Order: sequence, then C-alpha cells, then structure tokens
Amino acid sequence: MAQADFPAKYKVEEVKKRKELLELPIASPHDKPIKVNIGPSHPAMHGTIKMVAELVGETIVNIDVEPGFLHRGFEKMMENHNYVTSLPYTDRLNYVSGFINNFGYVGTMEKMFGIEITERCAWLRTLFAELSRITDHYTCQAAICSELGAMTPFLYFMQARDYLWEHFNWATGARQTYSYARIGGLARDVSDDWLKKCKDILLSNIPLLKDIHGMLDKNRIFLDRLHGVGVISEEEAINAGITGPFLRSTGSNYDVRKAMPYLKYNELDWEVPTGKYGDNYDRYYVRMREIEESFKICMQCFERIPEGPINSDDYQAHLPDKEEVYNSIEGIINHFKIIIEGPRVPKGSIYNAVEGANGELGFFLVSDGSGSAYRLHVRAPSFLIMGTLDKIIIGHQLADIIPIFGTVNMVGGECDR
Repeated sequence: MAQADFPAKYKVEEVKKRKELLELPIASPHDKPIKVNIGPSHPAMHGTIKMVAELVGETIVNIDVEPGFLHRGFEKMMENHNYVTSLPYTDRLNYVSGFINNFGYVGTMEKMFGIEITERCAWLRTLFAELSRITDHYTCQAAICSELGAMTPFLYFMQARDYLWEHFNWATGARQTYSYARIGGLARDVSDDWLKKCKDILLSNIPLLKDIHGMLDKNRIFLDRLHGVGVISEEEAINAGITGPFLRSTGSNYDVRKAMPYLKYNELDWEVPTGKYGDNYDRYYVRMREIEESFKICMQCFERIPEGPINSDDYQAHLPDKEEVYNSIEGIINHFKIIIEGPRVPKGSIYNAVEGANGELGFFLVSDGSGSAYRLHVRAPSFLIMGTLDKIIIGHQLADIIPIFGTVNMVGGECDR
C-alpha cells in the first residue's frame, strides 16, 4: 500500500529525539500543577469541547477531555420518526460529508429490505461519496492551517471546497445538508452537463493542491508544529477502536472500502495511503494522499457511469414519482403511507458500515417490524478518537493541543448522544 513520502531529514531519528526530550524531567519536583480550562468558547475547540489541562510550566502533565453536548439526541430521534422521515437527521452527523452518512443509512435499510439498487445509482453514490470525502478533508486541512496561522493555504482549501459545495447545490438543492439519498435510489438524477462541470472543477483543483503542497510539505514552522507531536502507535489505535486516516497514519491499511467492499469500490483502481509514525504530520499527509486517491476514483466514475434509472422498482421503500402522485390514486396512497407510517422493515437486526471521512461509520439497526427503528446505534468514528485524545496530548506543550486536536477532525454532530 502507498506510504507518505516524507522530507529526508525527518526520519525515525527525529521522532526518537523528540520522545527522549519528552522523557526528561519537565520541572522541579516542588512545582505544583495548575489547572487551565481550554474551551468550549476557544475557536480551536470547535464549539462544544472543553479540556481541563494540568500544567507544570508549559508542559501538560494531565488533561481531562470533555466532548460536551449539542443536545441533538440523534439516536433517540431516529427511534421516534419513521425510516423515511429520519433521513434528514443523518446529514447532521458529520455535516461536512453528508452524502456518506446518507448512503450508509439507506444502505442499512436496503440490506434489511433486500433491495438491489440500479447500476447508475451505485456509480453515482460512489462518485458523490468520494466528492464528499474530498470536501471533508479540505475542511479538516484548512482548519489545521488556520489554527497554526497558515492563512494562505487555509484560503486555498476553502476556495477548492467551495467550488464543489456550490456544485452540490445544483444537484441537490442544498449546499451542505442534502438528504439526497432515498431507500432504493436517489432523490433526483444529474445531467451529463453536471457531470462534465464536476470533472472540470476537480481538474481546476489540482493546481491549488500543488500550491498547498509547495507551501506546507517542507515548511520548517509547519513541520516543527506537526512532526513527532501527538504520536500514537498502531497497536494503541487499534485497541482504542480508532479507524480512518487516524489509524492509517500509524501504518495500518484498514479501510472499509477494501475490507468490506460496497457500491463500486471493488471495480475501481485505487490505493489505501498509509503513514509511518502516527503523528500529526502523518495524519495531515495521509489526508492529502487520500484526496488524490479520491480524485482517481471520481475520474473513473465519470467514465463508467451508465445510463438508466436511478431508483429500484421496489415501491415499498422509496417515494413514487411526483407525476404518479399527482395523477393516480395508487401513487398518492403509496406516498401517504410511506410518509405517515414509514416502510415496514422486516424484524431482525443488522450492522452496516461505510468508510466515512474520519473512519468506519456504522449503523446498527434493530427492527420490530414497524415503520420506525426499535433501536438504532451509530458507530461514530470521531467519537472513538476522542476517547484516547488525552493519552496523546499528555507530555506535550500547551500550544501542541491545537494541532493535535485539529488533526483529529472531531465533528460534534456524530459525537453527540
């Protein structure tokens, strides 16, 4: 599998030297730690996070990370709405990559129903999922740059992301939270012109990414803030249940798209980028490489998306066409029953996972045969990362909290319970 290509001077010896420094006495034995509250109002804490750090000088000797609350109660909301009207809540999990949440949720429903989606739908979902992954990584990398004072690459990332977000608007009618998926298909099709314009946008992003690599990859200040900071081993990451770029930065190549292929990923040519040392720089660089791999996947999708319907013929799950609703009694009755009662999912339980931008995004559904979930649990990837955040912060300096937390890419929407 592909590995990040690091500048020659930053090798294992550099990481060892940093670790040795951390093991030196950090202060006089007579010094007493002081407590400092960081967040939730601090801009780098992203709204809800509070950290209570114990400091001796500038060194963190202990820290308590409190994820906070958005008071959304996603899982309980899903149990009190039917399967169709619950769909918009999935957009608000990782709200930076809503398509992936949509497709993971409806994929769970389709497994329970035994619905086979059409070829065009499968290819379009693959395309939109990778476009969503690109915009999520753009946002994460931009936040890291902004919080470290690198404003120029921050603006470049935002510019590249906005090109795609505005284009999503033309396909879905929304810029960020889309509710674009349907059980058995998609809300609406896209035109050939839309696909051509999307390809042009991705190609126009390549010069921006080259400029960002030129500004950051060998920038001494950027490297000093990231390299050897926030190190986690592959074993520690796996034991904590961490997945996604955070795990792959340690050298593990686990990716749901390869391990448990879905949609069209097993028909495409792409690699799983991995890091070496599991530090902040690895997490930054793995995401940059994943952006490139997502570009490759999208370009192959553009060439292979077939013509045909986007919805399956199974009308027990997805809404009928508007023309049918307006012009036939059967259509309006079917529409009414799906919206009011919800489709009747067979009794049983199932777990379905997709590769989210932060790792394995899983939906565990328990059905009692009614139109609403008896129990629906979400395996939120960034929530699991938060559980081990204190271990990789302790021993570093106060200022190191900012880049460490930035490379986590915590999204409060999927952490909230």
